[in-house]
Amino acid sequence: MSDTLRRIALARRPKGAPVAEDFSFETGALPEPGDGEALVEVTHFSLDPYMRGRMDDAKSYAEPVAIGATMTAQGVGRVLASRAEGLTEGTLVTGMTGWASHAVLPATDLTPVPDGVEPTAVLGVLGMPGLTGWYGLHEIGQPQRGETLVVAAATGPVGSMVGQLAKAAGLRTVAVAGGAEKCAMARDVYGFDAAIDHRAHDDAKSLRGALAEAAPDGVDIYFENVGGKVLEAVLPLMNTHGRMPVCGMVAWYGGAEDTGDRLPAAWRSVLVKRLKVQGFIIMDHWDRMPDFLSDVGPRVAKGEIAWREDVAEGIERAPEAFIAMLKGGNTGKQVVRV
Repeated sequence: MSDTLRRIALARRPKGAPVAEDFSFETGALPEPGDGEALVEVTHFSLDPYMRGRMDDAKSYAEPVAIGATMTAQGVGRVLASRAEGLTEGTLVTGMTGWASHAVLPATDLTPVPDGVEPTAVLGVLGMPGLTGWYGLHEIGQPQRGETLVVAAATGPVGSMVGQLAKAAGLRTVAVAGGAEKCAMARDVYGFDAAIDHRAHDDAKSLRGALAEAAPDGVDIYFENVGGKVLEAVLPLMNTHGRMPVCGMVAWYGGAEDTGDRLPAAWRSVLVKRLKVQGFIIMDHWDRMPDFLSDVGPRVAKGEIAWREDVAEGIERAPEAFIAMLKGGNTGKQVVRV
């Protein structure tokens, strides 16, 4: 056990895409838990695209990270000290620990990791990303057997969950991913019927042509994770009464707005095709976690749901891993082993 707290703090607000200088590595004394709290030694924490939005001082669904504060993240680790009834030392737990080696949290904000579950699974396939894919697909996408689904960032923890659940429900599944390796993973690991490499297409028109070949009957559900040219390519291919769960827009998280004056034409598709376009924030639906786990947990245990991780070794590597992830540099769920 280390007696020093190590953490990654927000050093300044990014201008566009984050760079290494936007973060700082800090050390200090271990915090002491108060009444009803526990000190957790973190073994792993998650890196997710939503964290980019928390770095900006802008009105959003959650408060921004303050300058000098620890970057936000869900982590997993063991209780070192507890002043909370019912939470004993040595218990493996998950909670919002941040990018840190240790964290003090109220016991009410910590959830024990179930026996027999890989600890990092609660950060991905059985955690927030898995729930996001499950909820967005079923509650907003409303999949029907024989329909066609397209999902971008298809090999990430959200996209891969969406694709596998849709395939199991009898849909044709089309992945959009970055690079030949990820496209092969989409087909061979996650079972997509087709995979399109968006990096092989310079513009939305070219990408649209490839998608049209992969989805000859049009697109009924587009699970939106990225925005950018993928959104522009998919919209004209949407079938009447198609559905679009809007989960993220990673292509624009650095401030780029590459649809420009083409947005009115894209927006017209929403009207004339009577599309259902609904954004959602999974924290609004956290009460569905038990339903998600009862449905997907047994499938994961049986090996029916595949999942992969990309592990960055050492807390010091968190900023570079995060920066790379926003550019599609990870393969699978990005976590940091502290």
